[in-house]
Formats: sequence, C-alpha cells, structure tokens
Amino acid sequence: MSTDAGSRPSPGRDETISFAVPDMDCPSCAGKVENALGRQDGVVEYATQPTTGTVSVTYDPDSCSETALVETIEGSGYEVEGERTGSSPADDGRPRNGPGSVWRSRRALEVYTGATFLAVGVVLKYLLPSFDIVLLGGLGPGFTGSDLSFVLGIVAGGGTVLKNGYYSARNRSLDIDFLMTAGILGAVLASVCFGAELYFEGGTLAVLFSVAQLMERYSIGRARNSLDELMELAPETATVRRDGDERSIHVDDVQVGETVVVRPGEKVPVDGDVVVGESTVNQAPVTGESAPVAKRTDDEVFAGTINQDGYLEVRATSTAGENTIARIIEMVEDAQREETDHEQFVNRFADRYTPVIVGLAVALLFVQPLVLGATWRTGFVQGLTLLVLACPCAMVISTPVSVISAITSAARNGVLIKSGPDLEAMAAVDTLALDKTGTLTKGELTVTDVVPVGDATRQDVLQDARSLERRSEHPIAAAIDQAAGDEGVEDRPVDGFESLTGKGVAARLEGERYYVGSPDLFEDLGFDLAHYHGTIATDGGVAAALQPCEHGRYLDLAGRVVSELQAAGKTVVLVGTDERLVGVVGVADEVRPDVDRALDVARDQGIDRVVMLTGDNEGTARTVAERVGVDEYRADLLPEEKVSAVEELVEGSDGVAMVGDGINDAPALATATVGIAMGAAGTDTALETADIALLSDDLTKIPYLVALSRKGTSVIEQNVWGSLAVKALLAVGVPFGAVSVIAAVVIGDMGMSIGVTANAMRLSRLRPDRFD
Repeated sequence: MSTDAGSRPSPGRDETISFAVPDMDCPSCAGKVENALGRQDGVVEYATQPTTGTVSVTYDPDSCSETALVETIEGSGYEVEGERTGSSPADDGRPRNGPGSVWRSRRALEVYTGATFLAVGVVLKYLLPSFDIVLLGGLGPGFTGSDLSFVLGIVAGGGTVLKNGYYSARNRSLDIDFLMTAGILGAVLASVCFGAELYFEGGTLAVLFSVAQLMERYSIGRARNSLDELMELAPETATVRRDGDERSIHVDDVQVGETVVVRPGEKVPVDGDVVVGESTVNQAPVTGESAPVAKRTDDEVFAGTINQDGYLEVRATSTAGENTIARIIEMVEDAQREETDHEQFVNRFADRYTPVIVGLAVALLFVQPLVLGATWRTGFVQGLTLLVLACPCAMVISTPVSVISAITSAARNGVLIKSGPDLEAMAAVDTLALDKTGTLTKGELTVTDVVPVGDATRQDVLQDARSLERRSEHPIAAAIDQAAGDEGVEDRPVDGFESLTGKGVAARLEGERYYVGSPDLFEDLGFDLAHYHGTIATDGGVAAALQPCEHGRYLDLAGRVVSELQAAGKTVVLVGTDERLVGVVGVADEVRPDVDRALDVARDQGIDRVVMLTGDNEGTARTVAERVGVDEYRADLLPEEKVSAVEELVEGSDGVAMVGDGINDAPALATATVGIAMGAAGTDTALETADIALLSDDLTKIPYLVALSRKGTSVIEQNVWGSLAVKALLAVGVPFGAVSVIAAVVIGDMGMSIGVTANAMRLSRLRPDRFD
C-alpha cells in the first residue's frame, strides 16, 4: 500500500529507503506500520510487504530523517533489523535466519515459559486440587495457586501480545493483536470483578495465540526463504584485475568496464561480456536452462551463473545493483504490490467481516446472560471465542503467500512473472499466439540460396543486397551481411537510405535507386512475378535459371524461383531496381527443437488453440506451421496487422497469451491478455514490455507456465474459500457452545494460517521437467 503524506516542498529531492522488519508478517501488522507512517511528517509514500518483511519509504530529507523513520516504524510495535539503499541482492540488509530460527528466538522462549506456567496451573487445578491453595480471598471465590500460574502464563507467554495490542490501540487498528489483548484483559477483569474464574481461559488464549504467531512466522519464513534463495545466487566477492594485479573485492565495488576473473567452479559475480577464454557455463540458476551453455569471446554471461570448466575474463557491463539477478529480484518483490482480483475481494470482505463479528461477540456477551439467562461466564467465553474468530488473518494472507510462492518458484526456474494479476490472467488463457522468427525458430538466419537474374552474377546480388542491408537492423539483413562478408564481397557507397516498414529497404547506388525486400515490395513496384519473362543466369551466363543448392536443376522464371524457395520454407528477398531484377536470395531459419512437443503438452494443460503470427510469406509460414503443428497461422502481417490479429483473437477467447521477442513484437505483446517475452535475460526492454518473461529461449517453459498459473490460481481459491468456510463453521457453532476458545485459536487462527501457507508452498514443488 502507498499513500501521499503531506506536500512535497522539494520535488526531485526525495529519497527512498527500505527497512527489514521481519516481525511484520501479516496484513494487520502492516496496517499498524502504515498508520504510523501516514502520520509522520515528511513521508511522501510508503509500501509494506508483509510476505517479505520489508517496508519501503520515500521521504523528504529536509522534513524527516532515517532515524525518525526507524522510530516511527518501531513505534508501531515492530523492530527494524536492517536497511538498504540500493545495495546488491546478496547484501540487502534482510535477516538471513532460516524459518527454524523462530523456535530459538526470544519470543519462543517467552512462549515456552508461559506454556510451563499454564501447564503447572492445569496440574494444580485439575490433577492435584489438594495442593491448589487459596492465596488471596478477596478476588472472587478466592485467588488460588493455579490462578497465579495462569496469570504468570499470561504475563510470560502473552506479554508481546499485550504490547502489540497497546500499539494497535495507539494506532487505531482493529486487528488481531487488539482483539486478543481485549480478550485476555477481559478474562482477567471478569475474574477479578465478577468472579467468573476465567484465568485459565485468559492464560490459554495468551499462550496458544503466541504459539499461533510463532507458527505463522515459521510458515511465512518458509515463503521468504524462497526469495532469499534468489538473493543468494550472486556471490558477495569478485576477483578484478586492477593495475595489472588481481584483487578480491566486494561485488558492490565492481565498476562497469572492469575486468573480472572467473575460474573453473566459481560463480560469475557480474553481468558482462567474455573478453578472454572459453568455457561452458551453467545458466540454470538464472535462466532455468538444463544444459550448460558454451561461452567464448564476446558472448554474454550473467551474474549468479556457474563457470564449469574453463578460465574466463569478463568485462562488467552493469553494477551489482543493476544486473540481471537484481532486476529479477526487484520485479519479484514488486509483484506483491499489485493486488489480484482474489486479494481485492478478500480485503473488501475482511473490512466488513471483522466489525460484524466483533459486534456479534459483544452481543453474545450481554444477550446470553441478560436475555437467555445464561451465566456471565458463558456469555464472556462465547464472546471471547468470537473475538478470536473475528480476525481474518489466515484468509487475508492466503492470497499473497500463494502469489509469492508461485512467482519465486517460477523465477528460480527461469520464468519471471511480473505480478499476481498476471499470474491470474495466465490461468484464464485458452489461446496461445506465437511469433515465428526468434520464437518458433531460432532466429539465426542464414543465406541458403543466391540466384542471379540476367547478366548479374552471384557477387553482384550479394554486393547490392549487402550495401543496402548493412544499414538495417533486421535479422535478415544480418544474415545477408554475414554471407557477403564470408565470400569477401565488399559493399558499395549508399545514399538516401530508407526503411520500408514491413517490406524492405531502399537506397541509391551510384545514382540509381535500388530495392531489397519481399516479393510484395516488388509486386508494388510493378513486377508480375507470376509472369516475369526475364531470364536467370548461371554463373557462366547461360540463359537459364539455376538454383545453386540443387546442381543441374533449372527454373525458367523468376516467379518459379520465388515459389520454389517459399515452398521449401525459406524467406525470399529480391534485389533490384524499379525496372529490373538483379537476383533472388533465399534465407532460412531453423525451427527450435521440441517445439511441437511443447505445444502438445501445453494443449494437455488446457490451451485450446495455438496460432502462429508472422510477417513472413505464405509459403514459409505454411511450412513452419506444418512442422511445429500449430492449429492455424497468419502470414504476411505488418506490425499493426499483428496487433489487429491479437485483438481479434482476444475477442474470440477467454484470454490470449502472445509469445514474442519483447522488442519487435512489443505492440502485440501489449495488446494480448498476457504478453510473454522470450530470451529476456540481460534485456531491459524485454523485461519491461512483457507481463511474463522467459529468461531463456526455451518454449518448453510454456507448458510449465500454464500449469503453474492454473495450479496457483486453484491454490488461491482453495485458501480463500477454505478459510471462509472454516471461520463460518466455527462462528455458527459458538452460540451453541460447540466451539471453545482453544478450538477457535488452534483451528480458526493457528490451524488455518499454517494450512494456507503449507498449501501455497506446494507450488514450489512444481518443476518444468515434469512437462518435458
């Protein structure tokens, strides 16, 4: 949650700091912190994240200090244990204690002590009543040794509860701490003033609720650990070469451009480019790729990946706080800030639920004795039981803990889900739209055919094509440039270069305007390729058509060449002026392995329709579509036509996931219900434009993503409706005496909190290899 607090006297001078507040582990806890920060002068906005135990505050340093912020947060009842202002993920101030440390904490010791006093009281009162002597006779029927033990149990085991209840009252938060404090103090006062003998109930409530909070903290700790595992991927130190010497320094001190030495078996400490050496690198910690990837000079490596068997020197391209892991962690943390539809429903419900149940609890307290003739003890116990059930903690936390479990699990497996709503939206998707080049295919285009026309030679075709395409950033242009370079063909001076969106490029070579582009471009120029009667020359100048990759086979029309190449699944590029053709170039892209298998498994997970969208020609599109097994395809699409195609698919489905490279397909990704960028590791644009990013070029992650989103949404629904059902069932049983205070705490509060968290953690066991 965030809010504006006061005016901003110094725009642009605000500072942001994050604090580790591990005891803030539920929405009601966060509410007290938010109320306190909302009243602090100089606070511009804030965001609390109970699932990670962090508080982020933007403040005006002229009106407020970091010390004041710490005092404000601690004034709401929660200790600040660390802070960070942009450090690396490995050193962000968050406590690294595992969930098991909860049982060795000071709070746990207090609970153990309180439970011991409570047990002694039970023994004296029920097992050895002859030893349960009266200590004071003026408190009701008599204040006995067992009553003293119960009170000591309240003080020792419930001291933190009472303290938090005080802070809740001070911050005007009608939360579980306030309700439990009211119940505990009410039990003591009723015993002293009305002789209700509720010391046992008060002690039981204090100790059991404290145990419930420890169990909640343990469960939340397990969820937090999944994010900590991401943070621990990057090493804390790096070996850099400075002034000819190797030095081991903290990773935060590595500067962009410095050379980092990575020996076999070491983790790569920074994002960078290899400048010396060759090796295989295990990228699974970042991208989820199962097989190691070969790295050599100029290849990119990512922080947190593992150098396996070779020596590498890497030039750093980012600082520790800006590397791929840091961006992933930041996005995973940010993913919790956007509420899902289920979370919004639960919060709206909780806002109404708690006051209603509190009202019923008060009514039971007075109605039972005054109207129905029950004892004050009966009315108080039943009212106290309803107070326990009034807090919707388990229900409120059920959604965020499920979301963080799913999102962190996905991140560990190379899939970055940007928010909880994106997770929910993916679960509803029934149509999968995929770009062809770079998505279904590897995107590594190579020239397979060069067919000269008329008096032109192979070198003429490559030279003219290279001269124009070297000014373009299109993958086909890179393939032609590479092929010409491999054959030693130089380019010619170019004037007046122009990019013809979706069709090709144009420029003047020695004063004459040339074009390099698709057959559609040359049709627009007036060439009727179906009836083109120019001849295609062999390298020897024979008046016939030659397809070099198939020696001895001759074609007699340029249109036939285009048709043959397209039928073979190749992209056709024509070279020429507005009056004559110079030649035809065939370019091919290899289909990714296991694509057909991945799409079949995605269908098994609930995808009903798979559509390929491409700007490539009909023949190439048909060949690839048949090879990978899509249900339908649409070819010859300009960028705006892809957007229209996605809009049409959205109208006819429950949801469309569009998969592309995140850059060229950005408009289509934004139009789809869910935009999925492939190969996003190290790419800022892809991470920013898509709702979900596959960090590696691996379409086999799609079935895993579909399964995770559907199971995640299912778990959220189970948690929400299960919590509601249990609370309702227990509440109905209270007026009939069927539910005790102990049952309300153990089942309705502690039990459900543990249950929803354990159910959410099941999502972390889902692995991509189950869908291979």
